[in-house]
Amino acid sequence: MATNTSLYFRIVEGRNLPAKDVSGTSDPYCIVKVDNEVVARTATVWKNLNPFWGEEYTLHLPTGFHTLTFYVMDEDTIGHDDVIGKISLSKDVIAAQPKGLDNWLNLSRVDPDEEVQGEIHLALELHRDAQRTCLHCHVIEARDLAPRDISGTSDPFTRIIYNNLSAETSIIKKTRFPHWDETLELCLDEGGDDEGGSVTVEVWDWDMVGKNDFLGKVEIPLSCLHRSPLLQGWFRLMPLGNTEDDAGGKLGALRLKVRLAEERILPSLYYQPLIEQLVEAVISPSEVDDPTPLTLLEEVTTVESRQDVAMTLVKIYLGQGLVVPFLDYLNTREVHNTTDPNTLFRSNSLASKAMEQFMKAVGMLYLHEVLKPIINRIFEERKYIELDPCKIDLNRCRRISFKGSASEAEVRESSVGLLQMYLTSIMEAIVNSVSQCPPVMRVVFKQLHKRVEEQFPEPENEDVKYLAISGFFFLRLFAPAILTPKLFQLRDHHADTRTSRTLLLLAKALQSVGNLGLQLGHGKEQWMTPLHPIILCSVASVKDFLDKLVDIDHDNVCEAPQRAVFLPSVIVKEGFLQKHKAEGPQLLKRFTFKKRYFWLSSESLSYAKSPDWQVRSSILIQRVRAVERVDENAFQLQNVMQVITQDTEGQLHTTYLQCKNVNELNQWLSAIRKVSIYNEHMLPSFHPGAHRGNKWTCSRTHSAVTLGDWSDPLDPDAETQIVYKELLQGRDKLRKQYLETQEMETAEQEEMPLKASQPSSVSAQGRSERARAVAARLLDVVLDLERAHSTFQSRERDESGAFILTSQRT
Repeated sequence: MATNTSLYFRIVEGRNLPAKDVSGTSDPYCIVKVDNEVVARTATVWKNLNPFWGEEYTLHLPTGFHTLTFYVMDEDTIGHDDVIGKISLSKDVIAAQPKGLDNWLNLSRVDPDEEVQGEIHLALELHRDAQRTCLHCHVIEARDLAPRDISGTSDPFTRIIYNNLSAETSIIKKTRFPHWDETLELCLDEGGDDEGGSVTVEVWDWDMVGKNDFLGKVEIPLSCLHRSPLLQGWFRLMPLGNTEDDAGGKLGALRLKVRLAEERILPSLYYQPLIEQLVEAVISPSEVDDPTPLTLLEEVTTVESRQDVAMTLVKIYLGQGLVVPFLDYLNTREVHNTTDPNTLFRSNSLASKAMEQFMKAVGMLYLHEVLKPIINRIFEERKYIELDPCKIDLNRCRRISFKGSASEAEVRESSVGLLQMYLTSIMEAIVNSVSQCPPVMRVVFKQLHKRVEEQFPEPENEDVKYLAISGFFFLRLFAPAILTPKLFQLRDHHADTRTSRTLLLLAKALQSVGNLGLQLGHGKEQWMTPLHPIILCSVASVKDFLDKLVDIDHDNVCEAPQRAVFLPSVIVKEGFLQKHKAEGPQLLKRFTFKKRYFWLSSESLSYAKSPDWQVRSSILIQRVRAVERVDENAFQLQNVMQVITQDTEGQLHTTYLQCKNVNELNQWLSAIRKVSIYNEHMLPSFHPGAHRGNKWTCSRTHSAVTLGDWSDPLDPDAETQIVYKELLQGRDKLRKQYLETQEMETAEQEEMPLKASQPSSVSAQGRSERARAVAARLLDVVLDLERAHSTFQSRERDESGAFILTSQRT
């Protein structure tokens, strides 16, 4: 049984951070590590001891993890950045909060003896004879050790300790991947053979001057060796175990939100009955009000989980090629059950959430194509814009006239002009984007347009069919993307205060456009009045745009089952990278990297000298065998990754790519890993170093983290597992409502004297019986999946009879 581990975290804000600069402030940013790997870096908040970041990430961890650590740093223009403090959360601490952790946590001091990383490969064996008992410890190698020297490496050696006995390996100079292949021997009789004791293996960095630096340790209970004479494998290096000091809050605190989701995935055939019931609900729909597995699922989902369930269902039906009938089914029910057109899709129903998640899944690249040039322009220009008289700050705007400082009226006039210019650019980009909109998205809107028109045919409700679509298109996709571009991957960092205000005013204006200007003048923000004329002028073009958007032939849209949310030819990521291709065992140098522009699709990774260059070279995605980061010491460069490919003759080739920062590195790593996830013959391990002198500067290691976002590959088994868990949690509610309650009602009806049945009661009774049958079938599938999970877990426990150091062994 496979295990899917996903980790969500949001770095909200900090407070009461210490001043590190002579100005009496700090320039804080956060670095996030999962075990030894840097997975994120927030933006720097300049000159602020109470910074707000609001940055969130989702990580997929194929090999699990042990510790999530947040470091708060102070950025310095000259010299090294200062460490302010850190917060470490073990996996057990995070897992103990099923609904997630949401707290202020004090920063603790950073102790070098606690900053360990890496693993060591050992083989320990007890040798006994009539005279004595000896321990043989074969110290093979270590990997990814912490750098302790100024060169970015270490000079490691290993020491084995039992009671008052010890032995050491030789010192390997200037490496984080030492290879010893030495056997150390201790006579346990001399140290007192105590079964309650333990053998400690420590790794140290040798220093010629001063004391040696601690690199980590492994503790192995002697009782384990008595039960299993030979113990061999990779062991995770642990810190000394000093109690972390949070300095009584003197280092400040972070507000963090962290949630862990760990699912054990069964083989595909076990999920097939549940998939069949979900598919049947949309390809053979019954009466609108009749219950189906989807309606029962909606009943048991909570408000907090409905968005995740909606995204899961969208991915399931995308994978089945049935996302259009699925959304049409939900929207038909929603429209049918709405009597007041003003409340249509205003609730957080499953239909509303599914439409919202569907647009993000299939429309993100379209959104980028339309909005990104304008968003980039707004960020680059950083104009001071303000319409609210209560918020105008004359000191923050540049002089507009030569007569002196700008007046409030001049600021408002300038702001109106700039907002009209930006809003015009946005509207022109949107209304001219019909051909760019994904066809499947247009078909869904066409079906929605039809259902609304059927439900509200009256002339006074003429605009409802437009409002239903624009409510999703403008209010739930484009306006939120303008308000917070980073959350939609339009920018790498959040906007500063000035730009953020401009985006807020533009988002408000676009919302009014999406509402067809029907609510203008009714709110409290009368200072938005100068924008009303341009908003009203945009209404006609919006209606014309929506008419063209839904004018599409459904039969020409392919809805075949798929593995990704985007088409193979679609560019999922692009940008400049530094490239070097290694050919043979040569000495790799930092100056051999050349700047190239890259395009990534699910078919190829292509590149050229510039975005406009006509001649492109390509790496076929089907030939990719690994995509991994490279150790910093390989080229004395940061943020380097490698793409390992295999040619038709079986030879492996490596292309090295350097990114401008760690966030871009993780984005490219994740994007290429996702498009190559279904490749056969992927390498189980890789070299993170360079090839010099006919040998590698490292040992082989394994792959790790992938960032989660809208482009995650479709995984039907993992997605169906989420649906099963939701149904399992709501099983008692369904059983009580549809099985136990209706059994009581049937018994009561049998005891009542026979009367002429009314048509309405017969219809209600029939609907009740159908609901009971649907619930019974669904609960039977849930029960079968629960039994399958129990069976597999029991089998795994039986097969893992050997003792494993779960806290240390990799």
